[in-house]
Amino acid sequence: MKTTCIVIEDEPLAMERTTGYINRLPILNLLATYDNAMEALMFLQCNPVDIIFLDINLGELSGIQLLESIHINSHVIITTAYPDFALKGYDLNVTDYLLKPFGFERFLKAVNKTQQPVEHAKPAAAKSFFFVKTGTHFEKILYSDLLFIEGMRDYRKIHTVKKKLMTLQTFSEFEKEFPSGIICRVHKSYMVAIDKIDRVEKDRIYIQEFLIPVSETYKQALLQAIGHT
Repeated sequence: MKTTCIVIEDEPLAMERTTGYINRLPILNLLATYDNAMEALMFLQCNPVDIIFLDINLGELSGIQLLESIHINSHVIITTAYPDFALKGYDLNVTDYLLKPFGFERFLKAVNKTQQPVEHAKPAAAKSFFFVKTGTHFEKILYSDLLFIEGMRDYRKIHTVKKKLMTLQTFSEFEKEFPSGIICRVHKSYMVAIDKIDRVEKDRIYIQEFLIPVSETYKQALLQAIGHT
């Protein structure tokens, strides 16, 4: 089984070098490339990936800010011309830190780190639930029960198969907490559980009796999440 990866890089020559190295390794499957962190963030919210090759200086949203804004289970290999961020990168548990310009041998060494199991470590059990603060208490919600989350001014309304809850937690907080592949942002006011989507029709999603809008900004990430790029 191939190792999936994406490249987030705004320098064309650096992008060409990294993708060229990836294509030389049969074990790697390049899913997508991005020249800005915002589009990559939308992809990662909905799609699990094994390795992220990530530049730091990306304009509006930096690579470091991307790592801080979303829960990522992927191996992250930083690719940058600046050594100053190395300590911060390791604070964020990156797998390796490649200083540009790096050669193929150094690139291969970084990729090999993602293939080696951690000795004596027990794999962490995947969480099947999350807690949401509502009023004065925290309430447990199973991912399998989640339908969608709706923005309502300062509040988010969580629709599940069993109940509805109101919370002040923001969409960005949910995006950071949820594992990729569980839920997808489809509109500035909506996130949907991918496995609960019954039908996608142009700019609309059907989940049970609910009709949810899809904005142009998030359409590509949704199509990738349901396997139709």
